[in-house]
Amino acid sequence: MQWLAALLPPLVLIAGWLYTVSVVTSKFPKLRNKKICLLIAHPDDEAMFFSPTLVALTNPDLGNHVKILCLSSDGLGETRKKELVKSGMLLGLRQEDDVFVVESPDFEDSMTKTWDAQKISNLLSSAFAPHLAKPQSASKNTQAPTATIDVLITFDQTGISSHPNHISLYHGARRFISSLIADRPGWQCPVDMYTLTGISIVRKYTSIFDSLVTLIAAVVSGGSKGDHPSPLLFLSGPQGVRIGQQAMTNAHVSQMRWFRWGWIGLSRYMAINDLRLEKVS
Repeated sequence: MQWLAALLPPLVLIAGWLYTVSVVTSKFPKLRNKKICLLIAHPDDEAMFFSPTLVALTNPDLGNHVKILCLSSDGLGETRKKELVKSGMLLGLRQEDDVFVVESPDFEDSMTKTWDAQKISNLLSSAFAPHLAKPQSASKNTQAPTATIDVLITFDQTGISSHPNHISLYHGARRFISSLIADRPGWQCPVDMYTLTGISIVRKYTSIFDSLVTLIAAVVSGGSKGDHPSPLLFLSGPQGVRIGQQAMTNAHVSQMRWFRWGWIGLSRYMAINDLRLEKVS
């Protein structure tokens, strides 16, 4: 009986995880038929932080086209690019050309460097709204703003790991979104910006066992549905978690230090993502 008593708590927690996965999959709003860009700072961000999002959004039944834009290569050039492409394909991207890596001295991978928000915004504009670089006449300002993507996903203002490069992406992305609707009163922004929600360090390392807490928090927060749903909640089941882990172990081989093993085993971001729609004016 003692062994049964010892096994019961983890079995209950696992059953709770699987239940929340089924609830989220069937009940929560989804993005469909969208052109989506995941904006990351470093190769492996997509696997370590956003794998549940990518696994969910690349489901062929949803009709989305997902791309990854990475602003550095961690100083290892082609090796890191190839690893990111392999990871992206494992996580469900349609083709290798859907992964873009920027090589620029403006975006140096460093725990002490804050990237310029305006330079990030300019880069996003050149990629997804090149018309912003052209002088706008008064008549054009009365027309609906346009972009070649529908959704931009990145880190929130905490950077999840407090990495200054991650935090810089948040501020640069907000500036880009704001530029799309600048001097165009009354128009809705053509791009929805979603950010990955930062949580306490205690919850961060509770793996799948944070699923019920996340679900309750999402329900309590209310949110919105329709064409611009928030929050978006992505919970991976056993297969999805394994895909995310393989994206690290099989693709990002150059980065698999001992602490990475700890992350992919304990981090709730390998199994749970909750994204919030940013209100930008």
